[in-house]
Amino acid sequence: MSPPDATLPRVSDIPDSQPTTALRRRLAELRGADVAPRPLDARALAALAANPGCRRRALLDGAGVDKGALAKSLGAPAAFGQSQFAFVRGHAFEARVKGDGGAELLRLVHARVGGAGVPAPEPGEAAVPDLSAPGPAGRAERTRLALERATAEGRWTLLDHPMVVLEVAGSPAYLEPDAVVVHPDGRRTVVEIKSFPILDGSADPAKVGAAARQAAVYALALQALGGRVDERALLVCPKDFSNLPTAEAVDLRRQLATTRRQLARLTRLEEIAAALPEGVTFDPARPAGELAEAVRALPAAYAPQCLSTCELAFHCRERARAAGAVEVLGREVRGELGGLTTVGAVLAAARGDGCGDGSGDGSDDGGDDPAAAALRRAARLRAEALAAGRP
Repeated sequence: MSPPDATLPRVSDIPDSQPTTALRRRLAELRGADVAPRPLDARALAALAANPGCRRRALLDGAGVDKGALAKSLGAPAAFGQSQFAFVRGHAFEARVKGDGGAELLRLVHARVGGAGVPAPEPGEAAVPDLSAPGPAGRAERTRLALERATAEGRWTLLDHPMVVLEVAGSPAYLEPDAVVVHPDGRRTVVEIKSFPILDGSADPAKVGAAARQAAVYALALQALGGRVDERALLVCPKDFSNLPTAEAVDLRRQLATTRRQLARLTRLEEIAAALPEGVTFDPARPAGELAEAVRALPAAYAPQCLSTCELAFHCRERARAAGAVEVLGREVRGELGGLTTVGAVLAAARGDGCGDGSGDGSDDGGDDPAAAALRRAARLRAEALAAGRP
């Protein structure tokens, strides 16, 4: 491992925070004056980008609210996170991959995404700069300077747990990739190290997809710094049932385009916060009734997919079910139903009972609404099939 960079600024020369703004003060009030912010990581950003219409999640994540503690206070806790065994195993595997100055990791990078004509780094040849600094802003600045120097020097460089920043809905999110490798030609590759196995050359597609979405978030943050960012990430996992590392290049172009578009659609946090009543707070120490009112003031966009990505999903599902919202049936079904927004309206349209409000007064048969017409036809076919099956 290379010695710390003497040419990078001293840790004491890097500011540990950005100037306080009105938005930051407002977000601190929403979170609770004495509550430390919960960092917004790439996994949360990927989930947020997949559901950009959810103002509830956008503001709570942007304010650093602990949604797990909030859900528990609301009486709808959700279990998230790795088991202690998986956590320890993952750390041990990552340490093995990065051992000896990252020699094995750099070998995998060169083999999978190194590029033709670029010689593989010799053991101990790559630079591994010290990225420590006080606070996330200090670490992000140290990372930026290390990237600039690595590009200027034209040598293999391994950044171990760098810190990058991405503006999300008007608020900075500090993100920490497992690693970023700078190639001699200046190209930067995001490295994701996961503990799930690659068996016979393939891995769980759902887990690979989740890793790709996280890597795309890191790549977007790197692109904001300028320079060439590889549109492929390196996914490093255990090979078969061993603890030996193997790697595959993952194409990020689709995830980059989707995530960039979805993040751009997010309503800015100032607008969401301005619409809240005065004095609203999401401090988990407040009474449950007060918290429920505060959460209700934030519009949500619930979908069944939220159950695997958001700590508040069980609370949101309960409220959606109580309101009879069609969102509980899934995004695909919701998209097919057009202006029919409740389960009662859907059933009324299927019966031809009226305008879709579930009142069943017979005042309207659904008109020319294609969704209502399709529902009526499906109801007729079902009735005919049931009738034909009777003895």
